[in-house]
Amino acid sequence: VAGTPFYRHKLPAGSPFTRMARVLVAAVRKWRVPLPGDAKELHDLDVEVYAKKGKFRIDSTPSLNLLNKAAVRTSTSTGPWMLCTVTQVEETKQMLRMIPILFATFVPSTMIAQINTLFVKQGTTLDRRMGPHFNIPPASLATFVTLSMLVSVVLYDRYFVRVMRRWTGNPRGISLLQRMGIGCLLHVVIMTVASLTERRRLTVARNSGVVENGGQVPLTIFVLLPQFVLMGLADAFLEVAKIEFFYDQAPESMKSLGTSYAMTTLGVGNFLSSIILSSTEQITKRNGHRGWILNNLNASHLDYYYAFFAILNVLNFFFFLLVCKFYEYRAETSTESSDMLGEEMTTPGRGLEQ
Repeated sequence: VAGTPFYRHKLPAGSPFTRMARVLVAAVRKWRVPLPGDAKELHDLDVEVYAKKGKFRIDSTPSLNLLNKAAVRTSTSTGPWMLCTVTQVEETKQMLRMIPILFATFVPSTMIAQINTLFVKQGTTLDRRMGPHFNIPPASLATFVTLSMLVSVVLYDRYFVRVMRRWTGNPRGISLLQRMGIGCLLHVVIMTVASLTERRRLTVARNSGVVENGGQVPLTIFVLLPQFVLMGLADAFLEVAKIEFFYDQAPESMKSLGTSYAMTTLGVGNFLSSIILSSTEQITKRNGHRGWILNNLNASHLDYYYAFFAILNVLNFFFFLLVCKFYEYRAETSTESSDMLGEEMTTPGRGLEQ
């Protein structure tokens, strides 16, 4: 309540989905219309119009060339669903360019869903004693993910960036996509470690005779700690870079939509986790087999399941490299537009009006 007078209200600018839909519809309606030889003949507003609104005009790019038809002037192209500006077209292009990167983050988000599901379920089968009077709640191990991520982010900013900046000359140390790639690679390591740890747990369960009765395995719950700590390290690379990437690469007028891309991956990851788990459970029970995933984890084969996830992450990593190879970073705004906006903002009395 105390901060309400200082809140900056942003005027409604319309839905970004509507603006994107207009570009797509206009391009489809004019798909037979030839593109002009000079991109300057495409429809756009004067830089003064953008400058007065505190925005930038974006120059036309040759990628996704079919969408440029939405900005082609014709005798019948009237109305927002028939004629769009070049800036609108380029904004739509940029949001579409990020979709393959978005898809490449679904599998790692599925791994994150394991923290509060199977990882915790594993903990319930282990020795949770810490001292004579205290039992560790299995779900509390997720705390180590957060702690690991916080420590990793500090070390990344303080030391990793400083060292890599000398080699690459990049102010960030490495690019956002490279940082995301390291995170994807770490997910392979995580699931490999989880598979080996589960194999060790099953071996101890068999040697202790608690396979069929599902009893407690005489193995400390802290054997699961490496996979939780590594998950926090992976988040420091992938999750942080993912949020920054989608926000940074989204057009100025669609920053909120770019942020929603990052949040979408977490939701899709949880859905995919449920689908993969159910499908694996049904498929591995065919032909009279016992199955990999049972209510009794001591009689299950989570080690196979985690190994499957490790392979899935390897395939996803190569897919990520492929989409990164063809990704084009957000086009810079036109120099003319930038200069005009600078003049508007430095003119006496104009800055407070924006």
